[in-house]
Amino acid sequence: MKKLLSVLLAFCLIMGSSLLFSACGEEKEPVKVILTVENYGEITLELYPEHAPITVDNFLSLVDDGFYDGLTFHRIYKGFMIQGGDPEGDGTGDSGKNIKGEFSANGVDNPLSHTRGTISMARGAYSMDSASCQFFICDADSTFLDGQYAAFGKVIAGMDVVDAIASVAVSANPLNGEMSVPNETVTIESIRRA
Repeated sequence: MKKLLSVLLAFCLIMGSSLLFSACGEEKEPVKVILTVENYGEITLELYPEHAPITVDNFLSLVDDGFYDGLTFHRIYKGFMIQGGDPEGDGTGDSGKNIKGEFSANGVDNPLSHTRGTISMARGAYSMDSASCQFFICDADSTFLDGQYAAFGKVIAGMDVVDAIASVAVSANPLNGEMSVPNETVTIESIRRA
Protein backbone atom coordinates (compact mmCIF):
# COMPACT_ATOMS: atom_id res chain seq x y z
CA MET A 1 0.00 0.00 0.00
CA LYS A 2 2.84 2.42 0.87
CA LYS A 3 4.50 1.60 -2.44
CA LEU A 4 1.27 2.37 -4.33
CA LEU A 5 0.88 5.67 -2.46
CA SER A 6 4.52 6.57 -3.26
CA VAL A 7 3.97 5.84 -6.95
CA LEU A 8 0.75 7.88 -6.97
CA LEU A 9 2.46 10.78 -5.19
CA ALA A 10 5.38 10.72 -7.62
CA PHE A 11 2.93 10.65 -10.56
CA CYS A 12 1.00 13.62 -9.13
CA LEU A 13 4.22 15.60 -8.63
CA ILE A 14 5.37 14.91 -12.20
CA MET A 15 1.97 15.79 -13.68
CA GLY A 16 1.69 18.87 -11.49
CA SER A 17 5.11 20.08 -12.63
CA SER A 18 4.19 19.43 -16.25
CA LEU A 19 0.96 21.39 -15.90
CA LEU A 20 2.73 24.19 -14.06
CA PHE A 21 5.38 24.53 -16.79
CA SER A 22 2.71 24.39 -19.46
CA ALA A 23 0.65 27.08 -17.71
CA CYS A 24 3.73 29.26 -17.35
CA GLY A 25 4.37 29.13 -21.09
CA GLU A 26 7.44 26.92 -20.94
CA GLU A 27 6.12 24.36 -23.41
CA LYS A 28 4.23 26.35 -26.02
CA GLU A 29 3.97 24.55 -29.33
CA PRO A 30 3.95 26.27 -32.73
CA VAL A 31 0.49 26.99 -34.15
CA LYS A 32 -0.34 26.76 -37.86
CA VAL A 33 -2.74 29.06 -39.67
CA ILE A 34 -3.79 29.25 -43.32
CA LEU A 35 -4.13 32.68 -44.89
CA THR A 36 -6.25 32.50 -48.05
CA VAL A 37 -5.86 35.37 -50.51
CA GLU A 38 -8.61 35.82 -53.08
CA ASN A 39 -7.37 34.98 -56.61
CA TYR A 40 -3.87 34.17 -55.32
CA GLY A 41 -4.04 31.07 -53.13
CA GLU A 42 -3.00 29.97 -49.67
CA ILE A 43 -0.12 30.88 -47.39
CA THR A 44 0.51 28.51 -44.49
CA LEU A 45 2.13 30.14 -41.48
CA GLU A 46 3.68 28.61 -38.40
CA LEU A 47 3.43 30.90 -35.36
CA TYR A 48 5.85 30.73 -32.41
CA PRO A 49 4.25 31.61 -29.05
CA GLU A 50 7.42 30.62 -27.19
CA HIS A 51 9.12 33.71 -28.65
CA ALA A 52 6.22 36.20 -28.92
CA PRO A 53 3.33 34.95 -26.74
CA ILE A 54 1.45 38.26 -26.51
CA THR A 55 1.69 38.82 -30.27
CA VAL A 56 0.62 35.28 -31.16
CA ASP A 57 -2.28 35.36 -28.67
CA ASN A 58 -3.48 38.70 -30.07
CA PHE A 59 -3.18 37.52 -33.69
CA LEU A 60 -5.00 34.23 -32.97
CA SER A 61 -7.76 36.07 -31.11
CA LEU A 62 -8.33 38.25 -34.18
CA VAL A 63 -8.17 35.18 -36.44
CA ASP A 64 -10.73 33.32 -34.30
CA ASP A 65 -13.05 36.37 -34.41
CA GLY A 66 -12.83 36.52 -38.22
CA PHE A 67 -11.36 40.03 -37.95
CA TYR A 68 -9.11 39.65 -41.02
CA ASP A 69 -11.76 38.21 -43.35
CA GLY A 70 -12.28 40.61 -46.25
CA LEU A 71 -9.43 42.98 -45.34
CA THR A 72 -6.61 43.67 -47.79
CA PHE A 73 -2.88 43.82 -48.30
CA HIS A 74 -2.74 47.60 -48.48
CA ARG A 75 1.03 48.14 -48.58
CA ILE A 76 3.42 46.34 -50.95
CA TYR A 77 7.16 46.72 -51.39
CA LYS A 78 8.67 44.20 -53.80
CA GLY A 79 11.97 42.98 -52.38
CA PHE A 80 10.91 43.90 -48.83
CA MET A 81 7.43 43.00 -47.59
CA ILE A 82 3.65 42.89 -48.03
CA GLN A 83 1.49 44.41 -45.27
CA GLY A 84 -2.15 43.75 -44.44
CA GLY A 85 -4.72 43.54 -41.69
CA ASP A 86 -5.83 47.19 -41.56
CA PRO A 87 -9.62 47.66 -41.28
CA GLU A 88 -9.24 51.16 -42.79
CA GLY A 89 -7.24 49.80 -45.75
CA ASP A 90 -4.73 52.66 -45.75
CA GLY A 91 -2.36 51.93 -42.86
CA THR A 92 -4.20 54.06 -40.28
CA GLY A 93 -6.55 51.48 -38.75
CA ASP A 94 -6.35 49.24 -35.71
CA SER A 95 -8.41 46.68 -33.80
CA GLY A 96 -9.13 48.99 -30.87
CA LYS A 97 -6.46 47.32 -28.75
CA ASN A 98 -2.68 47.80 -28.62
CA ILE A 99 -0.19 45.21 -27.36
CA LYS A 100 3.35 45.28 -26.01
CA GLY A 101 6.02 45.14 -28.69
CA GLU A 102 7.91 41.88 -28.20
CA PHE A 103 11.40 42.80 -29.46
CA SER A 104 14.75 43.61 -27.90
CA ALA A 105 14.52 47.43 -28.21
CA ASN A 106 11.46 47.09 -25.97
CA GLY A 107 13.13 44.82 -23.42
CA VAL A 108 11.87 41.49 -24.79
CA ASP A 109 14.15 38.64 -25.84
CA ASN A 110 12.80 37.55 -29.23
CA PRO A 111 15.37 35.61 -31.29
CA LEU A 112 13.30 35.48 -34.49
CA SER A 113 14.97 37.23 -37.40
CA HIS A 114 13.22 39.05 -40.24
CA THR A 115 14.34 36.69 -42.96
CA ARG A 116 12.39 35.83 -46.12
CA GLY A 117 8.99 34.43 -45.12
CA THR A 118 8.89 35.91 -41.60
CA ILE A 119 5.57 37.33 -40.37
CA SER A 120 5.86 40.29 -37.99
CA MET A 121 3.59 42.90 -36.43
CA ALA A 122 3.49 46.42 -37.81
CA ARG A 123 3.49 49.26 -35.29
CA GLY A 124 3.48 53.02 -35.15
CA ALA A 125 6.78 54.80 -35.71
CA TYR A 126 6.78 56.54 -32.34
CA SER A 127 5.42 53.91 -29.95
CA MET A 128 6.94 50.50 -29.31
CA ASP A 129 3.65 49.29 -27.82
CA SER A 130 1.37 50.33 -30.68
CA ALA A 131 1.01 46.98 -32.48
CA SER A 132 -2.63 46.07 -32.94
CA CYS A 133 -3.75 44.08 -35.98
CA GLN A 134 -1.58 45.02 -38.94
CA PHE A 135 1.08 42.50 -39.91
CA PHE A 136 3.65 42.10 -42.64
CA ILE A 137 5.34 39.18 -44.36
CA CYS A 138 8.92 39.63 -45.58
CA ASP A 139 9.43 38.63 -49.20
CA ALA A 140 13.19 39.17 -48.80
CA ASP A 141 15.62 39.12 -45.89
CA SER A 142 14.99 42.30 -43.89
CA THR A 143 17.20 41.73 -40.86
CA PHE A 144 17.61 45.47 -40.30
CA LEU A 145 14.17 45.18 -38.62
CA ASP A 146 15.44 42.72 -36.00
CA GLY A 147 15.03 44.06 -32.49
CA GLN A 148 12.59 46.77 -33.66
CA TYR A 149 9.52 44.75 -34.65
CA ALA A 150 7.86 41.64 -33.19
CA ALA A 151 8.49 38.73 -35.53
CA PHE A 152 6.17 35.91 -34.52
CA GLY A 153 6.14 33.26 -37.22
CA LYS A 154 7.24 32.00 -40.61
CA VAL A 155 5.72 30.99 -43.94
CA ILE A 156 6.06 27.22 -44.28
CA ALA A 157 4.12 26.90 -47.55
CA GLY A 158 2.93 29.42 -50.13
CA MET A 159 5.92 31.71 -50.62
CA ASP A 160 4.94 31.71 -54.31
CA VAL A 161 1.71 33.45 -53.23
CA VAL A 162 3.70 36.02 -51.21
CA ASP A 163 5.95 36.61 -54.24
CA ALA A 164 2.95 37.04 -56.56
CA ILE A 165 1.42 39.62 -54.21
CA ALA A 166 4.79 41.39 -53.88
CA SER A 167 4.86 41.71 -57.69
CA VAL A 168 1.59 43.67 -57.91
CA ALA A 169 2.13 47.11 -59.49
CA VAL A 170 1.92 49.99 -57.00
CA SER A 171 1.24 53.73 -56.94
CA ALA A 172 2.11 56.54 -54.55
CA ASN A 173 0.42 56.64 -51.16
CA PRO A 174 -1.40 60.00 -50.87
CA LEU A 175 -0.62 60.13 -47.12
CA ASN A 176 3.17 59.98 -47.45
CA GLY A 177 4.18 59.61 -51.10
CA GLU A 178 5.55 56.06 -50.68
CA MET A 179 5.29 53.89 -53.78
CA SER A 180 3.40 51.17 -51.93
CA VAL A 181 -0.33 51.28 -52.71
CA PRO A 182 -1.34 48.29 -54.85
CA ASN A 183 -2.99 49.15 -58.16
CA GLU A 184 -5.38 46.23 -57.67
CA THR A 185 -7.22 45.10 -54.57
CA VAL A 186 -5.53 42.13 -52.89
CA THR A 187 -8.15 40.69 -50.53
CA ILE A 188 -7.58 38.42 -47.56
CA GLU A 189 -10.44 35.96 -47.96
CA SER A 190 -9.79 34.40 -44.56
CA ILE A 191 -7.23 33.38 -41.97
CA ARG A 192 -8.00 30.14 -40.14
CA ARG A 193 -6.21 27.78 -37.79
CA ALA A 194 -4.92 24.77 -39.69
